[in-house]
Amino acid sequence: MKIYKILSVLLQYPEQELIDNLAEIKQWVSDTSEIDENERTLLQAYFQQMEAKSLIELQAEYVNTFDMNAEHSLHLTHHLFGDDKNRGPALIDLGELYKDYGVEVIESANELPDYLPLVLEFAAYLDGSESTVFLSDAKKVFGVLMDNLKKAASPYADLVSIIAGRASLARIEAA
Repeated sequence: MKIYKILSVLLQYPEQELIDNLAEIKQWVSDTSEIDENERTLLQAYFQQMEAKSLIELQAEYVNTFDMNAEHSLHLTHHLFGDDKNRGPALIDLGELYKDYGVEVIESANELPDYLPLVLEFAAYLDGSESTVFLSDAKKVFGVLMDNLKKAASPYADLVSIIAGRASLARIEAA
């Protein structure tokens, strides 16, 4: 599902390429039937605040949000295990799941397999119900991350709230 690819891009360190492709992303968000109106509204508000800043400001905001505060870590198992030794097996299991699906993009990345943009890239490879089931395993973590970002008044909180909303098995039942 393309929404996961877009969320993945928006949750990565902002580069000029994102700015250069923002109009295309905004157009997709406006036109697609893949997202609901609440998601569309949240994304459009995110784009507005993003466009009000320079690339340097966006990059500084990203670093201050995700690199300087462990409570905002995009490494999902960190929220479950911290630096505990039990984190290792969870990372291995996730990496093996990616390999089982033949997802080479994940394998070649220089990030741990629980890095949220990589998790979203993987979810984009799955069909709708498969991606929902996959993400539902981390629903609690998405909630914690979203709450932490909201407390910090971070614009990234709305992006994580979209993911948290899509990580509900009730979505499958409603479909």
